[in-house]
Amino acid sequence: TIALALGVQRMIQRKAIVRKLPSVETLGCASVICSDKTGTLTQNKMSVTHLWLGGEVLEVTGDGYEPNGSIMNRGKPADLRDNQMLRRLLQVAVLCNNAMLYEEANETKKKKEATERSGVWAIKGDPTEGALTVLGAKAGLTKQALDGLYRRTLELPFDSERKRMSVIVEHQGGRMACTKGAPDLLVQQCAYVLWDDKVIPFTSTLKQKVLAAAEGMAKNALRVLGLAYRDLKATERNLDESTVESQLVFIGLTGMIDPPRREVRDAIVKCRRAGIKTVMITGDHQTTAEAIARQLGILQQDGLALNGQQLAAMSDDELDKRVNDVFVYARVSPEHKLRIVKSLQRQGHTVAMTGDGVNDAPAIKAADIGIAMGISGTDVSKEASSLVLSDDNFATIVAAIEEGRGIYENIRKFIRYLLASNVGEIMTMFLAMMAGLPLPLVPIQILWVNLVTDGLPAMALGVDQAERDLMQQKPRSAKENIFARRLGWKIVSRGILIGLCTLAAFYITLKQGADSPNALMKAQTVAFVTLVMAQLIHVFDCRSSRSIFHRNPLQNVWLVLAVASSLLLMFPVLYVDALQPIFKTVPLGLVDWGLVLVFAGIPTFLMGLGSLLSTSKRKQTTLPKGRNPMKPVVR
Repeated sequence: TIALALGVQRMIQRKAIVRKLPSVETLGCASVICSDKTGTLTQNKMSVTHLWLGGEVLEVTGDGYEPNGSIMNRGKPADLRDNQMLRRLLQVAVLCNNAMLYEEANETKKKKEATERSGVWAIKGDPTEGALTVLGAKAGLTKQALDGLYRRTLELPFDSERKRMSVIVEHQGGRMACTKGAPDLLVQQCAYVLWDDKVIPFTSTLKQKVLAAAEGMAKNALRVLGLAYRDLKATERNLDESTVESQLVFIGLTGMIDPPRREVRDAIVKCRRAGIKTVMITGDHQTTAEAIARQLGILQQDGLALNGQQLAAMSDDELDKRVNDVFVYARVSPEHKLRIVKSLQRQGHTVAMTGDGVNDAPAIKAADIGIAMGISGTDVSKEASSLVLSDDNFATIVAAIEEGRGIYENIRKFIRYLLASNVGEIMTMFLAMMAGLPLPLVPIQILWVNLVTDGLPAMALGVDQAERDLMQQKPRSAKENIFARRLGWKIVSRGILIGLCTLAAFYITLKQGADSPNALMKAQTVAFVTLVMAQLIHVFDCRSSRSIFHRNPLQNVWLVLAVASSLLLMFPVLYVDALQPIFKTVPLGLVDWGLVLVFAGIPTFLMGLGSLLSTSKRKQTTLPKGRNPMKPVVR
């Protein structure tokens, strides 16, 4: 519990908030991370970079949410007065939109004058809609200006099935429906197209041109939206989705980019080295999703991508056969997420699933590690989760997994140290009785060892740093026993060695001072100090899964302080006259200390030597010829 609590504090500093303490251990078992794309793998700062109108591609300049930039047509700024198609596209993009663009005051400016503005622009609302609002503002069509000319009377919100949104606005000339959505679905609702400033029938040939243009944009990692409109007749009443979103006039396409987070690619490489598979789940077009997944290093050459339609057509058995080879899921709904989680779990994976919406809650709850977004996540998704990311960043998930692995290993170090020390004490007493020798330790000395020598160093192991290769090891099984990977053998063998060495030091001292009246007390003092020193040396050995020689013993400052404290507390017991009768001790000379240090160091020396020999032998038998052992192999 102490190790978990201390680890949780470290995870909070790395932007990961743990809601359920046992999930910290599960983090170290994660073998698959299913991550949303927008906002988690990417920055969630959309900006329109290309437009497609009537067969022509227009470029949009400017970065971020600042309304500074131009729409370029063949290297020249486009003129809205001469290009009615562009004007109509921008009108629909801004009207079919709920985002607001506003300018924030800089904190330093606020202190000077409340009226000063800083030029820091921000979006209130969906980032995709925000990008369209900024696009209109760059051409002078601000949302505030258009809202004064067009009054919204009806909104048909976006949903994951229709994949489009529509609004109806009134203006002086009548009413107009404005629609935006996924191009492949939107073209099916369009009967006409705006081409060369004229409305003409939307033939199958023109539809193919639109879809080919959308595909080309998607291959360049752009999120593509189609825009359409329809003038409504005065006689049309009782409007719903089927009537509003039919017989539309297709206008054009917008291509926007959501830049990947800079740190995500390195985090994905780190996952691959740690044996963790990263899966992207998004509502974007499959081509867009594949392009971004390749940029980030998620989609490998032999990896597969599935879309929601293909997923829906598969049975659970078919999905189970292919799920290990799929790295990208596109055009998926929240219901599909739940199927993906359960399929991966049936294949033996420990699954981490991210989500932010209300509909994501079932998948988050079903996952072994449910992860909610702290910024964009709903309260429902957070309630269902085990972990909340305060920065919505994929790299934070990887940091949390690293912490989870480290915490579990610290628990094992804690157990290894305490149990090996206790086995050493038991063996010392048991073997002495079996050999017919006097008791090597008196009860007050055993109590001292358990309270002072064991307690402080064991606590310090709970905050020990992780080993360098921790994230280059495969995930452990969730069913793994705490004593797995030869931990039980290390505890028993080390305990026996400590017990034998303590007993040997006791026996030698007892025989050397056989004629002395304090021979037994001196031998007990030597045994007591040998046991304490053997355990304090052993605690540094517990920091590594191999041996004490593999890590810098001074790296853990808290452990050094704990060991120093235990040593300082032991000296008064030996050399303060008032304490000697209580603890049944006598002062030790240099020769006695030499004997103590030799026998206290033997267990660590033997175990370390055995570890080095076994490691060297394993390298010779497993390393392929001609490969640099220090260079990791990434497949």
